[in-house]
Amino acid sequence: MTFISRILGFLRDVIIARIFGAGMASDAFFVAFRIPNLLRRLFAEGAFSQAFVPILAEYKNTRSAEETRQLVDHITTLLSLALFIVTLIGIIAAPLIIYASAPGFSSDPEKFNLTVELLQITFPYIFFISLVSLAGGILNTYGKFYVPALTPALLNVSFIACALWLTPYVDPPVLALAWAVFIGGVLQLCFQIPYLLRLKLMPRIRFKTHDQGAWRVLKLMGPAVFGVSVGQISMLINTIFASLLITGSVSWLYYADRLMEFPAGLLGVALGTILLPSLAKHYSSHSTEAYSRLLDWGLRLTVLLTLPAALALALLSTPLITTLFHYGAFTDHDVFMTRDALIAYSLGLIGLILVKVLAPGFYARQNIKTPVKIAIVTLIATQLMNLAFIIPLKHAGLALAIGLGACLNAGLLYYKLRSQNIYQPQPGWRVFILKILAALLVMGTILWVFSGTDASWLADTAAVRASRLGAVIVVGASSYFATLWMLGFRLRDFSKQQFDEKPE
Repeated sequence: MTFISRILGFLRDVIIARIFGAGMASDAFFVAFRIPNLLRRLFAEGAFSQAFVPILAEYKNTRSAEETRQLVDHITTLLSLALFIVTLIGIIAAPLIIYASAPGFSSDPEKFNLTVELLQITFPYIFFISLVSLAGGILNTYGKFYVPALTPALLNVSFIACALWLTPYVDPPVLALAWAVFIGGVLQLCFQIPYLLRLKLMPRIRFKTHDQGAWRVLKLMGPAVFGVSVGQISMLINTIFASLLITGSVSWLYYADRLMEFPAGLLGVALGTILLPSLAKHYSSHSTEAYSRLLDWGLRLTVLLTLPAALALALLSTPLITTLFHYGAFTDHDVFMTRDALIAYSLGLIGLILVKVLAPGFYARQNIKTPVKIAIVTLIATQLMNLAFIIPLKHAGLALAIGLGACLNAGLLYYKLRSQNIYQPQPGWRVFILKILAALLVMGTILWVFSGTDASWLADTAAVRASRLGAVIVVGASSYFATLWMLGFRLRDFSKQQFDEKPE
């Protein structure tokens, strides 16, 4: 389901790149959309989910159905009230928010005013998508993983429909993208309601100031607001830096980020979605050995699939960007600028995904403080790298700082999991890594030989690019997995059941 959503996300970005390219209008929209996206992480799938899901899992496993329902009702009421206030403030204070988040835009009144208008339309998205994430947390806890995984596809459908059919009827045309965000938020919320009704967990407005479970969630959520959202906070600060660079910098970073987010979302989000409630269940039942094995499974799967994805993103950066985006208003110059950012991002892909696997190891135990401390160190280090890289590398330096910061975050999380005896690696890691490196060497060599020159991709037609890219990806992926198969890897060795069924 996540794969379907990501494919639609690619189609949406292809259409946006073709119509709007990388200029003033696209810069304005991407800045405006990033603000509610950051708040979505704060109120929704970031801090709130990490605080809510473990406690909901505890209630589900140890409390009555009525107590669980009351927890859902009280949390929903508190969250809705907070979201309404934040949304209202955001719409009113939009000019101040843009001054703070994109100060470079203030020198161009037209660009600044357009960004403010776009933000006022997109800001209510935070209200809808946060309730969507609340519903998703409930559904994931009850094993309905496919519903929340498919839900984001509706935002992409809204983007595609509005970009193709609404654009000619609004002035300026980029307003169609802002309305797509608003409509997409409504669609996602409506999609999940029937599934909540089937579980008899459709929230009701019920305000109780002394509900113990609700206050436990809020207590955990406070520090998690910062800890879980450090990546988005870094991206927001990067937007501030990028707004000071030449026009197009924000858009180049956005398109590169979208390509990097395909493997990060497909694997990282899917694994994080499964791991958090599963780990919370093991923790509440005191199954420490099963807890450690489940983390080991997540780490092995991450290494197995992320390293080849990162290598492919770097080696196939120009083929990917030309095939997906090099049409209409998206120029040759935009291709090369986006390529530089994508290569920089790819260096940190393993860190970005590992964080999504390692962090649930703490959140499932209702330990928020440790990831928060690590997040503070990571944020400071990332900004120091921004200052060091922005002058020589421009926008690509900002992407590199994000990637290296994610690797630092993952490394510190891993160290703490080991030092606190939360995670103990299963046997065979050294041989596992050596076999992965051998397969990467084979795949990298084949991709280098078969990908050809950058100039050839720019000169090809759309059909030729697509067929060439498809062939190169198939050959590269086949070489990687064939090498692993010859080295003794089998798909069944990486099934979750293999790790769950081992004796304690």
